[in-house]
Amino acid sequence: MAEGVSVTRAGLRLACRRRTGRGPAIVFLPGYGSDMEGSKALALDEWAARSGRAMVRFDYAGCGASEGRFADGTLESWRDDALAVIEALAPGPLVLVGSSMGGWIALLVAKALAGQVTAVVGIAAAPDFTDWGYGDAEKATIAAEGRLLQPSLYTDEPTLTTRAFWESGQRQRLMGSGIPIDCPVRLLQGQNDPEVPWRLALDLAGALRSADVQTVLVKHGDHRLSRPQDIALLIATIEALPETP
Repeated sequence: MAEGVSVTRAGLRLACRRRTGRGPAIVFLPGYGSDMEGSKALALDEWAARSGRAMVRFDYAGCGASEGRFADGTLESWRDDALAVIEALAPGPLVLVGSSMGGWIALLVAKALAGQVTAVVGIAAAPDFTDWGYGDAEKATIAAEGRLLQPSLYTDEPTLTTRAFWESGQRQRLMGSGIPIDCPVRLLQGQNDPEVPWRLALDLAGALRSADVQTVLVKHGDHRLSRPQDIALLIATIEALPETP
């Protein structure tokens, strides 16, 4: 069974689940407003248990079981949560698996920990979505009112975007120039994704400096890519990665 542990950063307790095993350790990075109890994270944890692989999953501050307020989180603070968890619980070689915003954070972490990250797997990775994911009127509302509430496709609660989050995303944009990541990168992208345009995965592949980048387009796949066949694709993708750099 995965061990429940916590890491403290900026005075807040971050809830984590750590599974011991051989490396590179799998680190799962959730999407915006999501947590470590999502279907993909749990499926990967079950696979790690069967395969004897080390794995860490966690909740960003203000999300899931971690302390803090969601409204106080920014892309940069959640990136720093990931770095703190990795330093405390997974100091060796890593495979970063990021879903949606977690894919953006995975790329930022891979830049920061270049020698430690052996591969990145993005699931509907959404780098720079503060730039392309909002219309002019929505950006104007964020600037004028400091927050934006939008209907969610996945819950009854509206999705909150704060000015602080939006500004931090704009500071951490990656797509305007070459992305200095050299490890293998695998991008899984649904072509029926209402959140992330599937062509972004192709643009991201082109922007990465790594020569080992593969993009898989799932014809009827949605944003979550959590159907049984999508989970099987994710696991097969990770299994095919070399376990040594």
